[in-house]
Amino acid sequence: AWGFFHEEIGVENMRDMNELLEELQDKIGYRFQNTDLLKQALTHSSFANEQKINKLKDYERLEFLGDAVLELVSSEFLFRENPQMPEGQLTKLRASMVCEPALAYCAKDIDLGSYILLGRGEEYTGGRYRSSITSDVMEAIIGAIFLDGGIENAKKHIYRFILSDLENKILFLDSKTILQEEIQKKKDAQLRYELIGESGPDHNKQFTVDAYLNDVLIGSGTGRTKKAAEQQAAYEALLKMKGKYRKQS
Repeated sequence: AWGFFHEEIGVENMRDMNELLEELQDKIGYRFQNTDLLKQALTHSSFANEQKINKLKDYERLEFLGDAVLELVSSEFLFRENPQMPEGQLTKLRASMVCEPALAYCAKDIDLGSYILLGRGEEYTGGRYRSSITSDVMEAIIGAIFLDGGIENAKKHIYRFILSDLENKILFLDSKTILQEEIQKKKDAQLRYELIGESGPDHNKQFTVDAYLNDVLIGSGTGRTKKAAEQQAAYEALLKMKGKYRKQS
């Protein structure tokens, strides 16, 4: 979506850029007083290095700040929500909530990858949807909101996009482990994953995996790695077991 940045930015392209920034602000429900902070939060170092004339700043410093804000807000949330939970368990729970896969999962909810500014190399190798990048940008946006609107606005953003629907998010992130534990409760039950297809170029593969309980298909998933596809298949199986699964059209 940001390909126009690879060339000299004209009036029409600036309009396109502003429209995309408006769209993202609508999605996250926060209007920036200083949109340069949002642009910086979306700028990967590979893109900033290509735009030497513009001297663009990348998101790394904002990510550093956002990580600290996220840790503070999530710590307070867990402390208040779990008054009897010991320190060690709180630490473990916080780590699972703000780890790279968890933040990438949250980023996917708002299709954040579509808005990131990437250099040609990163674009070619599928960086737009790489978990390590989208999770960093999630933290950078938190840092940008904190600088632009203060801790309360950053807190609202974190509550809405990271600390909401925690039960379902934790179920997804630990789906393979949880499914294995559920299967082990059943006598003579065997869980296996079967790779049924792969597509796309080597730098941007898409894998499809089926999960079987003995010989019964219980879940299917797709992902950019076999592990991610297996996780999605396990998640679908768990939702079916809990009666929460609804086939997407």
